[in-house]
Amino acid sequence: MYVVTWDPDNGHVDTRKIVDRMDKAGDGDGWVSLAELRAWIAHTQQRHIRDSVSAAWNTYDTDRDGRVGWEELRNATYGHYEPGATPWDPETLEDLDKNKDGYVQVEEYIADLYSEEPGEGEPAWVQTEREQFRDFRDLNKDGRLDASEVGHWVLPPSQDQPRVEAYHLLHESDADKDGRLSKAEILGNWNMFVGSQATNYGEDLTRHHDEL
Repeated sequence: MYVVTWDPDNGHVDTRKIVDRMDKAGDGDGWVSLAELRAWIAHTQQRHIRDSVSAAWNTYDTDRDGRVGWEELRNATYGHYEPGATPWDPETLEDLDKNKDGYVQVEEYIADLYSEEPGEGEPAWVQTEREQFRDFRDLNKDGRLDASEVGHWVLPPSQDQPRVEAYHLLHESDADKDGRLSKAEILGNWNMFVGSQATNYGEDLTRHHDEL
């Protein structure tokens, strides 16, 4: 019998119930698939966002109208900045753009990472950074970075993080390598799940079952 308990206040939570919720959110066939695990992680992420917003509502709703507009959310997240600017324009671009032409040249990019010592050759990793600049940072291949390219570098387009996390958990916990997880496989590797978004980093283990 696989029983794992969590005892924060001399109580306990049967973690099998969380596993059952993962499965029942999908087809309820007794197995947790990659899609079901991804959906559960996305669900816990969204719940965490809702809980966080509720807890910080007064911080966001600065005009106290019971609604959070884009400007309020943006200012609370990034601070105040001029209309039309992006959060990284007055910071990263300004810091790197030493000649103040509005762009980041490759030498400005490298200078932020490495200061050459007299008589010392350029390390191999610096050449790798030059290649990174050329192949991945300079999206329009004009030899320099504009504000949008700096923004893409500093704040790249988001991945499907729930799927990345779900794939990692499946790969590490799927003992028989059949592409799905049994309750026994999940509970047998529960330490990994406790530190994962799948349990909201363990928070779900202290919640009431009906709150999940």
